[in-house]
Amino acid sequence: MSTRILIVDDQSLVRAGFRLILESQPDFEVVGEGADGEEAIGLARRLRPNVVLMDVRMPRLNGLEATRRILENGATSCRIVMLTTFDLDEYVYSALRAGACGFLLKDVTPEQLIASVRLVSTGDALLAPSITRRLIERYATRDAPSGLTRDLASLTEREVEVLRLMARGLGNQEIGEKLFVSEATVKTHVAHILDKLQVENRVQAVVVAYESRLVSIGEPPD
Repeated sequence: MSTRILIVDDQSLVRAGFRLILESQPDFEVVGEGADGEEAIGLARRLRPNVVLMDVRMPRLNGLEATRRILENGATSCRIVMLTTFDLDEYVYSALRAGACGFLLKDVTPEQLIASVRLVSTGDALLAPSITRRLIERYATRDAPSGLTRDLASLTEREVEVLRLMARGLGNQEIGEKLFVSEATVKTHVAHILDKLQVENRVQAVVVAYESRLVSIGEPPD
């Protein structure tokens, strides 16, 4: 079964380059292209892509607001990845809070682009420890408490441990190795965390961890 991809960017060369790279993969299908946020909303609702690559800064409607509208009220299960030229872009952070599952820099290599789309299409998130963690650290406490901040009291002690490790950029396999449990058990804990915090994905859970001060700014990754 093919992964259906929508590319939204106001630069036609960026769209064409990404399409060329992605369509080199037999299991990827680029189902549409858009040049602004308004087009993104209409195309996402009509084409029902699995993954949307969404530029942040676009005319008419930016990628942040488009992401909010596409994902509001659970209207679609598509995974949105933000595209940006800045690795510490406040708009990207806001998009992560709105439900985007990660972000990519536009100078990403073909191999990284392909691997990233594969990752998010399987339900995971682009939580690169180096860049995403710095981004969340920079902006997480600016507006906290916020509408996204949740009461962590409902989490079990083990779920809090898992959330801390997620916030440090660890994947399920790495978390399992640290806690001496199976990857399947970690996935179950992650699912419970998302449900209890009422968030859509791992990135939003990590944002909650920082905004709730569960993870301290500057805390070492390990």
